[in-house]
Amino acid sequence: MTTVSRLRELVGAVRPLGWLLLAVAAVGLPAAALLGWRELALLAAACLVLLLLALPFLLGRTRVEVRLALEPSRIVAGGSVAAAVHVRNTSAARMLPTVLELPVGASLHRYGLPALASGATHEENFTVRTDRRGVIAVGPATTRRGDPLGVCSRDSRWSEVHEVLVRPPLVPLEALGAGLLRDLEGVTTDAVSQSDLAFHALREYVPGDDLRHVHWRSSAKAMASGGESQLLVRQYLDTRRSHATIVVEDDLAAWGDALQREEAFETGMSVAASLIVRAALDEFETSFFCGDHATSGAEGNRALDTVCRAVPGSRGLVSAAQAAAGTAVDTSLLFLLAGARTPVQTLLRAASVFAPEVRRVAVVVDPATTTAGVSEAGGISVLRLAAKEDLPGLLRWSVR
Repeated sequence: MTTVSRLRELVGAVRPLGWLLLAVAAVGLPAAALLGWRELALLAAACLVLLLLALPFLLGRTRVEVRLALEPSRIVAGGSVAAAVHVRNTSAARMLPTVLELPVGASLHRYGLPALASGATHEENFTVRTDRRGVIAVGPATTRRGDPLGVCSRDSRWSEVHEVLVRPPLVPLEALGAGLLRDLEGVTTDAVSQSDLAFHALREYVPGDDLRHVHWRSSAKAMASGGESQLLVRQYLDTRRSHATIVVEDDLAAWGDALQREEAFETGMSVAASLIVRAALDEFETSFFCGDHATSGAEGNRALDTVCRAVPGSRGLVSAAQAAAGTAVDTSLLFLLAGARTPVQTLLRAASVFAPEVRRVAVVVDPATTTAGVSEAGGISVLRLAAKEDLPGLLRWSVR
């Protein structure tokens, strides 16, 4: 370590109280000598002595290994996370007692670490409680070596920042249905097809059937047993690859008045997360867009992680929909989530950027409404609801 680095470390170790004591000593001693003020000289000398007494506490080094354990790291709002911090002394000498500081969200946890022999460990357990959707940062863990008065201290960082992803409350939904016929791999449906990959059954030939689908071996067996000409053709089930895209209005002003907009926005996030979970269960690809937070063609957990990180912004629904249409080009089912103050024209503009064959559903969250319902506007099913619990019933009539 160079002299400059050591000097910077020493300067950085002085706390605000230390700088105050230093200033009083630096000004008080010359002023007392000039004015002959004995009391001022005594005060300045006391400040200087406190500074000198604090310096020995900075001697030596703390060498530890800190490991954070969070279980689980993803949780629904309202749950609790069991957390633990494990500290091990990695130096060859005995570690003196010190203070470990661990930021948890907006709070700061302080733990007094005892003297640890070389290789010895110490564990502190705590609980992280979650109230609402978001991301709770845990860490970095730092040790503080300094005097009891806080005149000087030297901080060392020992861990990275860990995250607890808090998902919004969910509501169970029924299957969203199949998507568009897009490729050769996908989810089988109950719709019978004359040509696909999912073989279903055999049936008798009728004029107009494609002779390439005649099952000749079964036809020969049927004719041998029945004694008459009988052709059997293969019957298939449609396989459909579906891609659900959820676009959320990020402008808080569109979600209602000042007293309701945050609650309505969080309801919208609960709706979005519920749709993502249902899409994952239906084996859909899933895309989520809200302002500058987006993930496309992802599995459910990645999309839900993006829901946790999404925050209000100023991009707007139409701009987010344009980004979604350009990224998730194979979208087959679109959900637009907006607030009570979002004009119908905005919903239509956002939906118009997708291909005509895409099924479109708009979900409008209006906490003030007394009658949840489904309407039609420009080829879009508009679901108006007051709470997330209204979603399953409304969705049952709109997505089939």
